[in-house]
Amino acid sequence: MGIDAWHRIYDSLDEEHDYDVEEIDGRLPGGLAGTLYRNGPGRWQVGESLLDHIFDGDGMLSMFAFPGDGRVHYRNRYVRTRHYRYGQRHGRAGLRGLGTQRPGGRLANMLRPPANVANTGVVLHGGQLLALWEGGRPFRLDPDSLETLGEHSFGGRLKAMAAFSAHPSRCPESGELFNFGMDFTRVRSLRCYRVDTGGTLHHLPRVSLPYTPWNHDFALTRRYLVFVINPVIPKAAPILLGSGSIADGLTYEPHRPTCFTLVPRDGGKARVIEHEALLGFHFVNAFEDGDDVVVEFVRFSDWEQVATRFRDFRTSDFPWGDALMRYRVTPSGRVEGHEVCALPMELPHADVRQAGRPHRYTYFAGRTETSTGIHAYDHEKDRHTVHELPPGHGFGEPVFVPRGPGAAEGDGWLLTLAYDPDAHRSRLIILDARDVESDPVAVAHLRHHVPMGFHGSFTDRVAAPPRP
Repeated sequence: MGIDAWHRIYDSLDEEHDYDVEEIDGRLPGGLAGTLYRNGPGRWQVGESLLDHIFDGDGMLSMFAFPGDGRVHYRNRYVRTRHYRYGQRHGRAGLRGLGTQRPGGRLANMLRPPANVANTGVVLHGGQLLALWEGGRPFRLDPDSLETLGEHSFGGRLKAMAAFSAHPSRCPESGELFNFGMDFTRVRSLRCYRVDTGGTLHHLPRVSLPYTPWNHDFALTRRYLVFVINPVIPKAAPILLGSGSIADGLTYEPHRPTCFTLVPRDGGKARVIEHEALLGFHFVNAFEDGDDVVVEFVRFSDWEQVATRFRDFRTSDFPWGDALMRYRVTPSGRVEGHEVCALPMELPHADVRQAGRPHRYTYFAGRTETSTGIHAYDHEKDRHTVHELPPGHGFGEPVFVPRGPGAAEGDGWLLTLAYDPDAHRSRLIILDARDVESDPVAVAHLRHHVPMGFHGSFTDRVAAPPRP
């Protein structure tokens, strides 16, 4: 098989499956009980229509349910968005995407927003399983069957044109969920939300910014929502006039500042601290150290490489960041950066129980000298370890699962999907997070591949999908 065989991970998965995984190497830990949900595009082709951007694929949720008795059940199901239903009905793509223009040229795309494909993140909160996307409302699904229940407006509190981003963060102490959405109904504005434990959405005051950016993620401390707003700015004219795709209309303008933005959780006035331009899309965590705020994320150095690789995903390399960074924001407004670990990396993760607190371990997918792997970085020991995958095998975001409710940070498992291009199948790998270099604790082999996805989350609620 050719050197680029791993690109078959972008082949569509047209079938929806529901089965107990029977081919397991090793033994699933008895204490592993709960459900891993993952979200990502399941197909980038609708009939004869090829979609032009990695973010335009129809959202497909995968579910791994662990009853705690050594078994695991797999189920996948497409989110029944308007984009998906149109493709099923007509046998072709017909709605505008982030990078895929609607057939018919400029007039067919003028003043049309991108279709919500619900393909980026997933969270279970207040009893609601939500499939998340960058620029619109979430879709609500049944947490057992994954049946689509409809677009979710939080009882009308999230208006039709509002966005509820794909990277919410839950406070481990209060149980509240925080999130944001770019407010394109008002220029230079950021909208933030608090969702209480009952699932009711509350609006925080709008945040005024020096420009209208595109923003992907944030982190949560005990007092703040922490944003690092990059000067990646959508050009309104070509986007609105339909002369270019929305993705191509995003430009990096390094003459503008990056804005470290601290939004009080209690609704007070936000602080916006300007800093020389930088790029960071995925956050690990943030915490308060005295009066300082520390935020950790993966840094990128080349916007054009990122934009090109997302557009040419079928043939290009994955768009890796170049370093794990920590920035400290002082009360006086000084911002100090520190490079923690430098290597090609992305999809960082930490123990979510440490959200808003100092964390010792950071996990991420990353390059090695000969392949890719799942990496762990110990901040206390300044030590980096890696579980290397075979050359050419695809990778997924590592999700940390604690060994039990009272387990120490780092005492648990890392769950990640990997892809075997020779067999055209995916497997769920379970690593001991205390020793990622060792052989997996267990490997659950699926009957098929799972297309390259984005983000996942684990809940101790065990999903019980109906049997076929």
